[in-house]
Amino acid sequence: MRVIFYAGCLLFVLTILSCANVEKKTEVLKAIDWSAKEVTIPKTDSLDYGKSYLSVYSQVYSYTEHTALDLTATVSIRNTSETEPIYLIKADYFDTKGNAIHSYVDQPIALDKMETLEIVIAEFDKKGGTGANFIFEWGKKKSTTTPLFEAVMISTYGQQGLSFTTQGKRIE
Repeated sequence: MRVIFYAGCLLFVLTILSCANVEKKTEVLKAIDWSAKEVTIPKTDSLDYGKSYLSVYSQVYSYTEHTALDLTATVSIRNTSETEPIYLIKADYFDTKGNAIHSYVDQPIALDKMETLEIVIAEFDKKGGTGANFIFEWGKKKSTTTPLFEAVMISTYGQQGLSFTTQGKRIE
């Protein structure tokens, strides 16, 4: 009798988990609302402007180039200054072939001292592919530290976990 009870409980839990998994894959992606952080950068400000590149992976290959594992990517935009804000002017996401997928910034936004903003690319969002990337354009006072751009990619399959990070590189 106990065996039947435990088997029933196991079946119930597996059913609930499989339903949650279906729900996760059909979830609608929500736009990030950074409107409260929007600013107008005065033209009189003598800012140091730059551009940074960040690689992210929506998928990585496993076994062969015909089998890909899907990943969740968390992109962090970090103001490393303890005293001054920085300005994010563009945050554009591209797929493996270089096609624009999404622009996350319509109007420049300010990041307060030591603030971090995040963009999450969901595991079921495969648009970026194995060679997805971001281009960020930013501005800062000349005496302020350069912003840091990082991505953490993670996924679990059964009892296996996969995670790794990438860091942005200033290209201008």
